[in-house]
Amino acid sequence: MTQEYAQQQRIVGGRYAIIREIGRGGMGVVWLAEDRTIGRRVAIKELHLPDGIAPQERYVYEERVLREARTAGRLSDPAIVTVFDVVQESGNTFIVMELIEAPTLADIVRQRGPVSEAFTARVAEQLVSALDTAHRAGIVHRDVKPSNVMVDANGRVKLTDFGIAQSTEDPRLTTSGTLIGSPTYMSPERLKGQEAVPASDLWALGATLFYAVEGYGPYDRQNTAASIQAIMNEVAFLTRCRGPLASLIMGLLNSEPAGRPTAPQVRALLGQATQAIPNTGPTSPAMWTPNPTTQPGGPAKSRKPPRLVLAAVAGVVLLAAGWFGHVLLSGTTTDTPTNAQTSMTYGEGGAIPVFEPYFSARQSCLAKAPADQSQYKNADQIDCLTKPHTTELYGEVKVDFKQPNKSQNKPGAGYPGEFLRKFGEAGCALIFNSDKIGPDKQKMTFIALIPTTQAWSDPDGAARTIPCLATTKDKSTVTGSIVVKDDS
Repeated sequence: MTQEYAQQQRIVGGRYAIIREIGRGGMGVVWLAEDRTIGRRVAIKELHLPDGIAPQERYVYEERVLREARTAGRLSDPAIVTVFDVVQESGNTFIVMELIEAPTLADIVRQRGPVSEAFTARVAEQLVSALDTAHRAGIVHRDVKPSNVMVDANGRVKLTDFGIAQSTEDPRLTTSGTLIGSPTYMSPERLKGQEAVPASDLWALGATLFYAVEGYGPYDRQNTAASIQAIMNEVAFLTRCRGPLASLIMGLLNSEPAGRPTAPQVRALLGQATQAIPNTGPTSPAMWTPNPTTQPGGPAKSRKPPRLVLAAVAGVVLLAAGWFGHVLLSGTTTDTPTNAQTSMTYGEGGAIPVFEPYFSARQSCLAKAPADQSQYKNADQIDCLTKPHTTELYGEVKVDFKQPNKSQNKPGAGYPGEFLRKFGEAGCALIFNSDKIGPDKQKMTFIALIPTTQAWSDPDGAARTIPCLATTKDKSTVTGSIVVKDDS
């Protein structure tokens, strides 16, 4: 009682009476406090910088926190924890925030295991709304992660810790040299020392959604160094999630910032995901996916991520030939088309032994639909706008794997197999579902063509591309292209 009484006597800013500690992390302590002026309870984060920071860097950081926390206090979104006040006294910085009494997404997954796609999609909708609001105000969060996402019993989400956000407009206060954030949820560009940008937050959002549906982080490893190495050199993939939500997560985890969807595009893609997933309601037990390793009444056992990662991977980028490379992720989306997400193999030993066509703005169509043992030469490409056809090459997914030595070019060596199929299907879905594919796609189904082991092992790397084909559902012929012309 004596200790609690002493804490109650600690007054911050002349009005906030500290009651007790309610949390602690690498950046400071969170206190439960009472605002004596208004008579409400608040949360106060007392910031503590890591030891060893030079005085000038400490000053720059504290100035940035003071200004940005005040800026965050002006952000208005239901999913943003409101910042009421910032106080600096006795050499300390305090951020006074809205008190939220709810578990974090990290708590939920630890206790219950992976959650359902429906639950994840609804959490994502609220998170991207918060990030979009912040980004429009010139604020980058820099520490989006499951433990900073609070979810109450009604499914309402709050994104916390905007107090360490930074402005995109004032470089003077963004170059302290201190790397702020959680390494396992830091984008590759930030780990390279580049400044955080909105796309960095969106990468972290993708990693957070991955955690929700899989039950572990995409780059969780035995230690921080191994996690950083994985972020820089490996590719994670989903095992429990498919369809539009999977395509979105894959797109957000693109190693290239310019290749990730923006916040408005994420919101549009989530519209598809929520339409594709049965609406079971935010609090329904069906929203949760039980973890078979969870013991009744006890915490979930730890689940290690699958080791189907490629140590030789230097990066994966989604590209499309021609102008489509600039608009792959640049458009919003339309309603979810009714189509089957399938794949076929091409190259020696595949269902399609020969596939030579390439993507172009007009001449990317084929007269015959893909079938077992079909062969397509360059000469088989026809003008989409003038020639009847059943099939159109509407885009391509380039998988840029850099292998360290030629011995891996032997058949079967370094072949990513199942990952290629999942990545190809997700990439082709992302293109197909963008608004750069017109309404005529409603009559089509899409197919991802996955290179065989032999094609993948081509020393010239010619088959490091996954063609995306759209073919009419009833195999009838059409005239015209489903690709919307680029107006830029």
